[in-house]
Amino acid sequence: MRKFLFGVLIGLALWGIIRWVSKGVEEKNTLEESTSLIQQEVNNVSKLIVTEGHFSQVYNYKQSEGVFGNLWRTEKKALVVVNADVQIAYDLSMITFQIDETSKTLFIQSIPEPELKIFPDFQYYDAEGDYFNPFDADDFNTIKTRVNASLKKKIQASDLKDQAKSRLIAELARFYILTNSLGWKLVYEGEEVINEKDFQLKATH
Repeated sequence: MRKFLFGVLIGLALWGIIRWVSKGVEEKNTLEESTSLIQQEVNNVSKLIVTEGHFSQVYNYKQSEGVFGNLWRTEKKALVVVNADVQIAYDLSMITFQIDETSKTLFIQSIPEPELKIFPDFQYYDAEGDYFNPFDADDFNTIKTRVNASLKKKIQASDLKDQAKSRLIAELARFYILTNSLGWKLVYEGEEVINEKDFQLKATH
């Protein structure tokens, strides 16, 4: 009888050890699978997001100079029509992140700043100068500098930047959806993201 009971106890102990080992292997496999999914999602999001727009502007350029001790003033002017294609881009391959398997946490440490690119096409009309004050390379450079500065103000006042942020959030929200579904945490700039709306506020701060 004792041998039988001893055999049962040994069997139960072995069964418990096997269950414990199996559970540990299963948890490890699940953790490795989750880590792999998160790594893959980061790689999928690591791409260039480009939001495009078009702006038009009419610009009147005038410049005068005094000659012969300001006894006589010369003037040059031009009408400039500018059509510009604009791009706001986020290079998400520049995201810095860390995956902590122990705490099951994805740390997003930084998101790249948006890059603004302007591709203007200049059309010059009624460009006039005189012998003492002709149009030259400095005038064209001055016009381009002023037009680019004016275009940047128009872009800031437009909804193009908001459109670009919306596209950025749509991509980054995938991090929260995935980590939340796997039971992981998402931390951005040292603070835990507890819902999608919270993440939107942090990502656009």
